[in-house]
Formats: sequence, C-alpha cells, structure tokens
Amino acid sequence: MMMTRSITRLLTLTLGLLLFAQAQAGQEDFGDYQVHWSVFPSTFLDPEVARANNLQRSRGIGIINISIMTEGEHGQIRPVGGQVQGQVTNDIQQVNFLAFRRIQEGDAVYFIAQYQYRSGDLMTFNITARPTGHNRDLPVRFSHTLFND
Repeated sequence: MMMTRSITRLLTLTLGLLLFAQAQAGQEDFGDYQVHWSVFPSTFLDPEVARANNLQRSRGIGIINISIMTEGEHGQIRPVGGQVQGQVTNDIQQVNFLAFRRIQEGDAVYFIAQYQYRSGDLMTFNITARPTGHNRDLPVRFSHTLFND
C-alpha cells in the first residue's frame, strides 16, 4: 500500500514537474503507438518518494521517464507494456547506457532510468521502445540540458 501511494505520488510529481522550465516532455507518434518522455533533475523529487522508489536524489543525477501509449477503441490514450532501452550522450560524446526499470500501477505503465549529467551539458537521448507483441522498434531521439538547482 505504501509503495502504491509512493508511485502515485511519483507520477503526480512527474506530471507537475512538467510545468517547470527545466523539465522537458515530448512525444513521438508511430501510427498505432506513441512514445512519451519526460526528463528532469532528481532533486525535483520529494526525498520520501525517491527513497520509497529506490531512486537516488542528488545534484548531477537526472531522471528520464518513458511511456508507450496506444489509442483505445473509443479514442482514449492508454499505456501499454513493452521494453525500453537506450543511451545518453553528453557534449563530449561520452555514452552511458540507461538501465530502465518498468513500473506498473493499475493501468499505468512507465519506464524510469537515472543518469549523470554536468550542469549545462547538452544531453542527447537515443531511446528504443518496443510495445508488447509488436515486432518493430520505435526509435526516439531528443536532446535536453539540465542545470543544477
């Protein structure tokens, strides 16, 4: 029960963070599927939420959140399971692979990874999502700069 409330708070916090200038959110459409993402500094997390979800909260650590979505029969967008993998590259072309964890709460499914960054570095993300039962990868590439608070 405590973990469920913590994950709900994490989702709520993540959505709320999108209002901050530093947080970035986006999506890419692949016909039947969409890949949604958000990126933000781990220090935006409430310490209790970070602890409950085994996330390190520290300056210089960012969080990337990926969701795979599809349109239901009545036009509503709903999350689907699958696999997500990727890497992040900094300004000087150092590549780090992202270790995504799948989190599911009720119908919500999302994938979270943490990565290190230096304040002001342009980080380029290369993500590949594959919905369950789908035989094609959904590649997403985007860049973002985070600053320490």
